[in-house]
Amino acid sequence: MTAHLIEETLSSEEVFRGVFFHITRDRVRLSDGHETVREYIKHPGAVAIVALTDAGQIVMEHQYRHPVGKVFLEIPAGKLDPAEPPLACAQRELLEETGYQAARWQHLGTIHPCIGYADEHIEIFLARSLTKTERQLDDGELLDVVELSFDGVLASVMQGAITDAKTISALFFAERALRQGF
Repeated sequence: MTAHLIEETLSSEEVFRGVFFHITRDRVRLSDGHETVREYIKHPGAVAIVALTDAGQIVMEHQYRHPVGKVFLEIPAGKLDPAEPPLACAQRELLEETGYQAARWQHLGTIHPCIGYADEHIEIFLARSLTKTERQLDDGELLDVVELSFDGVLASVMQGAITDAKTISALFFAERALRQGF
């Protein structure tokens, strides 16, 4: 039904190879026969975690994000290492960034946050039955961990105080899972 929308890649070249991601330029043929260029970021993928304490608080982070020049309130997240399973990455990132380990994990879904210019996918997890240990931040990783009520975080989204797309999407998934009794 949508096959007429598929583009044929005629050539592909890597135009930038960075530490974190790469930029690719493809020449494509559209289904109407015209040719055009598509430039996009090749991203290794990531995870994001809605970590819920036994008291019903969400573990959140304040972190400075250089591309937009401000501190954001967001959920713990991080990029996948090569060949790393998403659950292992989520467990590693939660421990590194917050010092929490979780006994219960549920995969909630996948999002593609920037489909117009990146192939990034983020696997969303809900983590419950948390145990607090010591954080293991990566070098150069600076963030503050806070615990906030679920309703308060949702209100912050509705008021425009939380604008991070992965956090907003993950909260939507988590709210549904919690209503269903996970």
